[in-house]
Amino acid sequence: MTTKNKTVDKLLETYKDVLKTDYNVYRNHIYRIYNYAVLLDDDTNNYEKYAIAAVFHDLGIWTHSFDYLEPSIQLASEYLTKVEKQDWIEEIALMIDNHHKISRYEGKFNKTVEIFRKADWIDVIMGIKLFELDKVKYKSIQNQISNKGFHWFLMKQSLKYFVKHPLNPLPMFKK
Repeated sequence: MTTKNKTVDKLLETYKDVLKTDYNVYRNHIYRIYNYAVLLDDDTNNYEKYAIAAVFHDLGIWTHSFDYLEPSIQLASEYLTKVEKQDWIEEIALMIDNHHKISRYEGKFNKTVEIFRKADWIDVIMGIKLFELDKVKYKSIQNQISNKGFHWFLMKQSLKYFVKHPLNPLPMFKK
């Protein structure tokens, strides 16, 4: 299990002022889904992609609004361009864009996009469905990387957005 990752920590530090009091809430969510993704994928070449996608996947909530997929993708794309990893932009954009897809993702970069989708769902639904993740490993991650109020944060954000947009309360979900 990983609780320190150079890429995650460096990127998160640059957004500390934006995240404010939610910094640790989001940090722990990132590390939980990163760990789930790594456990679901035995290809170490993908781990850096999961780290970057994990940092940016929900960041638009703080920089934009609860309709955050496109702003999050934009932030990730800008970062990848800056670090000269433009060849990862499409894959990471698909990981972010489909991380709340309800059904299985089948398309370009299927493996990484689907693993990232599963990793985020495991965390959001608090392990109700683990996909291929071992239950003991899930519990170990949960015990070492607490939720710190992440699900409460999601509920509050959902309610605030619903009040303003009752006909489209969860814009990030896809079939």
